[in-house]
Amino acid sequence: MTSSFFFIPHALGDEKELYTGLLWLIVALGPLLFLQRALHREIQSIFLMITRRTDVAMVLFSILFFPGVLLHESSHYITARLLGVRTGRFSIFPKPLQNGRLQLGYVETASADPLREALIGAAPLLTGGLFVAFVGVNRLELPSLWVQVQGGSPETFWSVLSTLTSRPDFWLWFYLLFTISSTMLPSASDRRAWLPLALVGILLLGMSLLAGVGPWLFQNLAPWLARLFNAAAAVFFMSDFAHIIFFIPAFILEKLLLYAFFTTFHGVGKR
Repeated sequence: MTSSFFFIPHALGDEKELYTGLLWLIVALGPLLFLQRALHREIQSIFLMITRRTDVAMVLFSILFFPGVLLHESSHYITARLLGVRTGRFSIFPKPLQNGRLQLGYVETASADPLREALIGAAPLLTGGLFVAFVGVNRLELPSLWVQVQGGSPETFWSVLSTLTSRPDFWLWFYLLFTISSTMLPSASDRRAWLPLALVGILLLGMSLLAGVGPWLFQNLAPWLARLFNAAAAVFFMSDFAHIIFFIPAFILEKLLLYAFFTTFHGVGKR
C-alpha cells in the first residue's frame, strides 16, 4: 500500500479509507491539544520567573503569539462581516480574566443562527489550517522530512533537515507556523454553536438512513470525508512537530530556572 504525505490511502475501499482517515485525525489532534496547553504553561512560567512580574510576563507572552492572535481574531471578524453578522469591539491585546486565565484577544459579535455562529467560530481553524498547510508544504518542505522518516534512514533525514534549516527564512516561517498553529484551535466560546448544529446533523442523518438513502450518501460522501480527515490530520501532525521542537527546549529551560530559583532561595534561607 502506498500513501502520500497527507496519509490518503489510495488502494483501500471507501469504508476503510474513511475510518483510517478518522483514526489519523484523532491520533494527530490528541497530542496537539496536550502540547498546546503544556507549552503555553511552560512559556508563561519561563517569562514569569525571568521577569518576576506578572504584567511583563503577560506582555511578552502576547508578543510571542501575536501573529497567531491577529489571524485568529481577524478570521472571526472578517467571517462575521461576510455572513452579515454585526460586530462590536475588536481587540488583539491581552486581558487577564477573573478565573486566572489570559485572554489574548476577542471579537464581539451579535447573536445569529447556529449555522453562522458555527462558521464564525470555526473560521480561525480553517484559516490557520490553510496557513499551516501552505507553509509546511511550500516553505518548509516538511513532506521531504516525512519521506525520510518513512524510509528509515537517519543519515539522509539529518542531511535533509540540515539543508532545510540552513535557508535564511526557514526559522521565520517555522515560527509563524508554530504561533498560528498554537492559536488556531477554537475556544469554548467559539464552539458554543457546534453542539446544536451537530445534533441537527445527526438528526438529518438518521432520517436519511430511515428513508433508505444511507448507502447513496456513504458512497458519495465517504471519499470526500476521508480526504478531509486526512488533510486535517496532516495539518495537525505538522503542528505537533512544531510544538515538539519548541516544547523540548522550553521544558529544559523552565526546569533549569526552577532549579536556580530554589537554589538561590535555599541559599538565602541558610543565611
